[in-house]
Amino acid sequence: MRILSALAAALLLAAPQSPGMAAPASPAPAASAVALPAAPPARLVRLVGEYGPPGEQLVVYESAGALHAHGRGLERARLVPSGGGRYTVDGVALRFEGGRLARAVAVDGLRLARRDLGDEVQARIRAAVKADPTRLRAAALAATPPIEPAPARPHDLVDLSTVDPGIRFDIRYAGTNNFMGVVLYERAGAYLQRPAAEAVGRVQRSLARQGYGLLVHDGYRPWFVTWMFWKATPDEYHHFVADPSKGSRHNRGSAVDLTLYDLKTGKVAEMPGRYDELSPRSKPDFIGGTSRQRWLRDLLRREMEAEGFTVYEEEWWHFDHKDWRQYGIGTQTFTQLAAAGR
Repeated sequence: MRILSALAAALLLAAPQSPGMAAPASPAPAASAVALPAAPPARLVRLVGEYGPPGEQLVVYESAGALHAHGRGLERARLVPSGGGRYTVDGVALRFEGGRLARAVAVDGLRLARRDLGDEVQARIRAAVKADPTRLRAAALAATPPIEPAPARPHDLVDLSTVDPGIRFDIRYAGTNNFMGVVLYERAGAYLQRPAAEAVGRVQRSLARQGYGLLVHDGYRPWFVTWMFWKATPDEYHHFVADPSKGSRHNRGSAVDLTLYDLKTGKVAEMPGRYDELSPRSKPDFIGGTSRQRWLRDLLRREMEAEGFTVYEEEWWHFDHKDWRQYGIGTQTFTQLAAAGR
């Protein structure tokens, strides 16, 4: 069989430093004058996805109006349609099966089922948390943050809703629509240290001239929530969450999770992966998805990096501000921030 058993190294789930002390991702794509790619036809979109077991997945993606495949011995290979849901590449036959979304692809007769690894990991985490979320939260609130040298600057958290009226919010941790499936914040709110908040405002104004706005999912995060993330996440996925013994840049009020929305339609931009998804699709240079999705992801990254943010190498939506080292770990809950007039 011509198809190799290992996924290309670029798609492997490595275990780098935590987001608390993250290394930067590979360089951002160069700015381009190319216009937003057209949405690909539904007949192609239904086939786009990841097939096969973790670590050996075949990634089928759209580029320039054609399907391509990467992994299992194929490298950015264009698929040539041969009719009836069949394609060929380098003499290898691929046949997709399924309705609205392809359920599987047979590669030289080997059937690879579509797998949503992010959904699978989320279900595993939620099942464990559901056992006793109250106890988990109580243990987190009783835990002690690490002792650090005195920070260079005191916290000066700014409510992002006061920065620019075009910024929208979907604070996932104030509800149950998050990877843990439980409410973590007592109320919805997004805060950043003043220099970072002002930089986000500049990004919003730049994007508005291009027809887009920012949708913020998270900013400052109390340390006890980071402790909960670490305890709830399986060890093999700890590279997606910060080590509470070091604290995170979210704890310091210098990291923001966000995406784009279309100013005309109000629709949230589709990216190659979902927010808070614990899978290879979250990488800012993930090869999969569609040309349009990757273009929007890269636009967000370029605009954020132009204002002093760095994308986290495991999460396309997570950006750290350049001044994060100036601040200490924050422990104030959202209730305490509200009582302080924040």
